[in-house]
Amino acid sequence: MARASDSQNLDPSRIMLGVLDAVEQDRVQSQRHLASELGIALGLANAYLKRCIGKGLVKVRQAPARRYAYYLTPQGFAEKSRLTVEYLSSSFGFFREAKVDCSDVLQAAKARGVGTVLLLGQSDLAEIAALCAIEQGVTIAGTVQPGAGGQQFVGRPVFDTCDAVTEPFDCVVVTDVGDARRICDEAVTRFGVERVLVPKLLRLRMRTPAEQAS
Repeated sequence: MARASDSQNLDPSRIMLGVLDAVEQDRVQSQRHLASELGIALGLANAYLKRCIGKGLVKVRQAPARRYAYYLTPQGFAEKSRLTVEYLSSSFGFFREAKVDCSDVLQAAKARGVGTVLLLGQSDLAEIAALCAIEQGVTIAGTVQPGAGGQQFVGRPVFDTCDAVTEPFDCVVVTDVGDARRICDEAVTRFGVERVLVPKLLRLRMRTPAEQAS
C-alpha cells in the first residue's frame, strides 16, 4: 500500500499503513526486507515496527532459525482499516486504481463462469465495481448494506443482509472500505474463498476460518 522508491514521499500515516499491510500479508521476512518493501531506511522501518508493537497493533513470536513472525492484533486490523479509508479518501489516483482492480477481479471471475455478483458494502468503491461489472457483462444482484434495505443503489436493490437477497448470485465482491477485514472474513466463512472477490487496493489477504480463529 505505502510502497515508494523515495521515503521522503511518505507521510507517517502512509508508512504505518505500509507496515501493517506488510505484516498482514506476511511479507515481513526481516526488518531489512520490510525497509526494502516500503522504500525507507532500515532504521525507520525498525522504529515503525517497534511503534506498532508498542501500541499493541502487532505481536511478535519467535520462529525457527532464530527468526521472528509478526501478526496483526484485532487493534491492528482496526487501525489498518482506518488508515486504508484515510488513504483512499485522499488519493487522487483512487478512481483509476479502483477501476483497474475491479475490472481485473471481475474479468478473472467471468473467465471461470461467474455471471452474477453481490456487492458487500455501499461505497464509492461499490459504484466503481458496478460500472466495471457492466463493462465486463457481469450482472449485479444487489448490494448488502445493513440498515439500508429496501433502497436502490446503482440501479439495483439494497439488502440488509445476505439472507435477504432475492436473486441468485455466483460470488460476492467486498466493496466496504471501512470494515473490509471483518466483511471479508465473514464472507469467506459463509461462502468459501472461491466465492469471495476482493479488489487489490483493499490489500486484504484471504484468511480461512481456521486462520481467523487463531
